[in-house]
Amino acid sequence: MRHPCSRSPWMRGSSPRMTPTMHIRPATLADIPAITRIYAHAVTHGTASFELSPPDEAEMTRRMQALLDGKFPYFVAEIDGKVAGYAYASLYRTRPAYRFTVEDSVYIAPDMHRRGTGRALLHKLIEACTALGFRQMIAVIGDSEQHASLGVHKACGFTPAGNLRNIGWKFGQWLDTPLMQLELGDGAKMPPKEGRP
Repeated sequence: MRHPCSRSPWMRGSSPRMTPTMHIRPATLADIPAITRIYAHAVTHGTASFELSPPDEAEMTRRMQALLDGKFPYFVAEIDGKVAGYAYASLYRTRPAYRFTVEDSVYIAPDMHRRGTGRALLHKLIEACTALGFRQMIAVIGDSEQHASLGVHKACGFTPAGNLRNIGWKFGQWLDTPLMQLELGDGAKMPPKEGRP
C-alpha cells in the first residue's frame, strides 16, 4: 500500500522522485554549520521551536551526536548542493513504555520553502522509522498558526491528536501546541517485537 506522502506530484511509487537538483541523504557532523543556521532562524523568527535563544554549533553537535549514537534517523535535503532542510526522529518521551513511539522534527531553510522539501524529508523519515520497527510517530507542532507544518503532516497521513492551548509564551503572545499522530507499520494492531526498534 502506498503511503499518503507518495501521492505528491513529485513522488513515484513508494520512493520520492526528486527534482533533478534535490537530494536527501543521511546527515553528518559536517552539516552542523548549515543545520545550526537553519535552526537559528527558526528560533529567532518563528514559533516552530519554543526555544528563545538559538544554540551554538557545539550544542547542535552534541544533540546530533546523541541521536546518531542512538541510531535514530537524521537526514538533510540538498538543493543544488546546498542544505535546504533537515529532519530527524527522536524518542517521544524517554520512559521505557514509550520506546516504540518517536517524535519527528523537520526544519527548512527560510529561502527554500514551498519546494516540497519538508514533505520529502518527512516521507524519508517515516520510511526509516517504519523500517526500524517504531509503531507511532508524533508531531508536536509549534503553534496552531503553523499552517504549512500542519498541512505537510496531514498530507503524509497524520491525524489530529489534540491541542494544548496557550502553553508557550514567545514573541509577546501565548502559543498553542497541536499534536498529530501517524501509525507506522502494524501500529497498534499487534504487539511489538521486544528489543530496541
